[in-house]
Amino acid sequence: QVQLVESGGGLVQAGESLRLSCAVSGRIDRISAMGWYRQAPGKQRELVATITTGGSTNYLNSVKGRFTISRDNAKNTAFLQMNSLKPEDTAVYYCNAVTGWNTYWGQGTQVTVSS
Repeated sequence: QVQLVESGGGLVQAGESLRLSCAVSGRIDRISAMGWYRQAPGKQRELVATITTGGSTNYLNSVKGRFTISRDNAKNTAFLQMNSLKPEDTAVYYCNAVTGWNTYWGQGTQVTVSS
């Protein structure tokens, strides 16, 4: 059974940083891409950042220059370094992993940024 486990969320003040981790366990086909999404209360889930096996990245415009996604392909782990956090970054952050056949999701980790 494939599991994605996020960690690293928490409560911080505006301007501070957090680093999220996503570890994939279980028998999984080759992962083509991993990503981070977030969902704030009353809003739809939105893509924050994605990274392919080759290292190509894509970011939500509002986080460009502040967030950095990275990945350890050998360990099936992804990271999201979040700097200069803003109150509007408050949300539950979800990790996903995409293979040729399936998309897997983690349970999410709460990030709260106070002003």
